[in-house]
Amino acid sequence: MDAYDEGSDARHGPDAPSRPAAPPGERGAPAESADPVEPSAPAGAHPLGEPRTGPAGAHPLGEPRTGVAALSLRYRIAVALALAVVAVGACVHLGMMFLHVAPANTVTKAHGEAVDDWVYPEFEQNWKLFAPNPLQQDISIQVRAGVRGPDGMTSTTGWYDLSAEDGRAIDGNLLPSHTQQNELRRAWDFYVATHDAENRPVGLRGSLSESYLRRIMVLRLDRDDAVRAATGGSGVIERVQVRSRTSNVPPPRWSREKVSTTPSYRELPWWKVPQDEAAGGVR
Repeated sequence: MDAYDEGSDARHGPDAPSRPAAPPGERGAPAESADPVEPSAPAGAHPLGEPRTGPAGAHPLGEPRTGVAALSLRYRIAVALALAVVAVGACVHLGMMFLHVAPANTVTKAHGEAVDDWVYPEFEQNWKLFAPNPLQQDISIQVRAGVRGPDGMTSTTGWYDLSAEDGRAIDGNLLPSHTQQNELRRAWDFYVATHDAENRPVGLRGSLSESYLRRIMVLRLDRDDAVRAATGGSGVIERVQVRSRTSNVPPPRWSREKVSTTPSYRELPWWKVPQDEAAGGVR
């Protein structure tokens, strides 16, 4: 019957009325259309599912730029130059440190002075951490100054225990600064290593260690406002004197070792402060 009807419709021509579609589920009628309609692709999408892009190398349309790509060409060039400078500086520093700790070679023999100028005194390397007999002394660095007041009179301040100040700043601090932990200690070690027991410089780095230690003292005195405390107002630091206080660390209770805990002092001569440092130190 169905086949006959289909043929009859075909004989009547294209103007003949078509049969009404049977309801879904009725015998002989398909439940779904023979040609299902595919869902339309989102606007701006490639027919094969790939994102539509603009000119070659451009960011996909409809997505915001982030990071360096969001910057203009001029700023991207500036970022690239800054990264290049940082990378070159890091490579130079690592190379200098390698030459400093490496055995003597042709490069260090020809350019040893340049390597030392780069390393000392801030980046000096040593192996005291692995010493078989660690230090068993408590060394504190103290300083006092001669301050000229507005009336032209010079007065001498009391001793400032800078090591004790650093100790108080470190105590209870989970992230103490490198300056608080090592600046004074390394400066004093640098001075002792380049001077004899009579405080006379040994070698070419003696004057460098003196100026380095003196500048630290002036900066710390200015930070502690020693000038105002000595003169009651404005003034100028004319000279400074540094001394160390050394005392042996008491042995543990179970040890039979007997050591003296009486402190000993080493006073350095007075150092005249240059004019470029007298107004508050080198910035």
